[in-house]
Amino acid sequence: MRIKNLWTRKRLKPVVISMVFIIIIALAAGWWYYKKTRYDFTNPYPRQQLLEVQSVAEPAPSYDVIVAGTDPEGIAAALSAARNGLSVLLVDGKDRQILGGLMTVGGLNTIDFNYAPEKRSLFSYFKDTEILNKGIFLEWYKQIEGTSFDVNTAANTFYNMVKNEKNIDLLMQTKRMEPLTEEQSSGTRTATGMRIVMADGTERLVSAQAIIDATQDGDIAAAAGAPYTFGREDIGDRESLMVATLVFRLDGVTQEVWGQMGRHEDARIDRMSIWGYHDAREYQPTDPAKVRMRSLNIGRQNDNSVLINSMQLFDVDPLDPESVRRGLEIGEREAPLIVEFLKKRFPAFANVTYGGTAAELYIRESRHIQGEYRLTLADVMENRDHADAIAYGSYAIDIQSTSKGQIGTILMNPQQYGIPFRCLVPLEVDGLLVVGRAASFDTLPHGSARVIPVGMATGEAAGAAVKLALSNHQTLRELSHSEERMKQLRQRLKGQGMDLAMKSFEQPAYLANKSYPGLLAAASMYLTSGSYSNDQWDLDGSSNPQRFVNIMRRIRSANPERFENDPMDAIRGQKEPREQPLSLNQAAYIILTAANKNTTEALALAELLKLGWLDKATIEGIEDEEQLTNGEVFMLIRDVAEHYMNIRFQ
Repeated sequence: MRIKNLWTRKRLKPVVISMVFIIIIALAAGWWYYKKTRYDFTNPYPRQQLLEVQSVAEPAPSYDVIVAGTDPEGIAAALSAARNGLSVLLVDGKDRQILGGLMTVGGLNTIDFNYAPEKRSLFSYFKDTEILNKGIFLEWYKQIEGTSFDVNTAANTFYNMVKNEKNIDLLMQTKRMEPLTEEQSSGTRTATGMRIVMADGTERLVSAQAIIDATQDGDIAAAAGAPYTFGREDIGDRESLMVATLVFRLDGVTQEVWGQMGRHEDARIDRMSIWGYHDAREYQPTDPAKVRMRSLNIGRQNDNSVLINSMQLFDVDPLDPESVRRGLEIGEREAPLIVEFLKKRFPAFANVTYGGTAAELYIRESRHIQGEYRLTLADVMENRDHADAIAYGSYAIDIQSTSKGQIGTILMNPQQYGIPFRCLVPLEVDGLLVVGRAASFDTLPHGSARVIPVGMATGEAAGAAVKLALSNHQTLRELSHSEERMKQLRQRLKGQGMDLAMKSFEQPAYLANKSYPGLLAAASMYLTSGSYSNDQWDLDGSSNPQRFVNIMRRIRSANPERFENDPMDAIRGQKEPREQPLSLNQAAYIILTAANKNTTEALALAELLKLGWLDKATIEGIEDEEQLTNGEVFMLIRDVAEHYMNIRFQ
């Protein structure tokens, strides 16, 4: 037995040594890859010459599908439809000469990624973070430089992908495009094609069995009669417009300068992107009511230049061409002044030169088409999946500023949520799908779902859906309500390379909090935010009278017909209301004061219960009636919204 053990040990020894050697080599290779990808900031990519885009001289009389808009979402839709055997007209209505829209003409060359949730481990640091959805977005992404890209590379890649599909006719530089519709006996309308005004002013009527609206603002759907909300209308804010941005360019950013920029104290850097420089907000604009600077998002190009997405332009109405023109003019005047400030304020910028601005504004929000399903904040906060999910989102809900003094916020940070196909199907118009940021999203979840990788996934789904509908002689609306067809659509998309799997992850702690129904209501009314960490709403922290008055003022602003009085009247004269506890009686009094109900603080709670505005279960759930928490306050708001304002959040 002893001899056998010795023999076994002798045989195992070289095996163990080999295994240790392999592990050491693997770790060394992993460390090299980690250092190379995380800490090598050299740009090895050559500058591509911009390809001349060839447009068809004359569109055919009819196509299976017309895709309106040459932003990335429209390109993905056209590619998907063509690869499914459909004849496609991809038409641009903005007098552009290259493909890519916002990413290229608008200069938005840094990608807002849609990453999959993952559990961190040692091996996480040696691999790239997984991207959700994949599909055509990933196909395109693998051909560009990285987290930011050279706009020539992006435009050429888009064009080559389109040019290689024989089923796509590309029609650029049209002056106008409008939908053709027919009214049905049911009262709805059906899109039947498009009226296109060519570059020479002549008109073409082109028929199609379906239209995919990939315009940034849902122009085709709106013109066809699809209902929509505008901006923040769905949360009662009918006046505010989210800031627009004009991207500007800096030249002279050599490899040495790039490295210096990345060493700024609050900057983060990779090979193609730098973000940070919070002190850029110190810039004093010529007109603070129209312009403001935020922290810098810097996207690198391959010709020693960078594009900066940081200038905020206020009061630009994206549906008013004159307002957009004025916004461009204001940005073009301000950009050189911003560059001079950056050169003086930050040593790394000292030797750069101003290189001009993008040709189009970056517009974040305009129309929200009303569809067969409306993506809600609950969908995102609860990381919901849907049986007809054709794309997944995970980007933080990024709500940008709307006016001077009203700054933006990160509302919350989801893990992964599904976007139903029904969000692409507008009400009241058949034969039409809407993709991208104008799809059927409420304004707050739109802050996450508006990013281009999600939009490209919806575009890819739309292209495949048209094929499925035509093959089965169904309308797109009928398709959207068929469980069998939705399974087939998801399977088809998976066959095209999309990843439609819901990942494994831990649900956020706020969902287990007893005040979550109140949090959902408050967040849906844009009264609180959780930031990237999802904990800044401080559900178990103490509230105070001034904070509650501020909340009620925001509710009053959105619902003046229900809250006629200033809630501040309820605490006027109270000493240091920010430092005092908020009692249940005082909270009830503040609510009734705002609602113009004559009562006293001592009687207010009984009056609210008599009116039926509060649930007894909410009162019974309060731990200390002399000191309400933020979560308990949100529960009161939930009850008032449901029973008095007739608003349910679910």
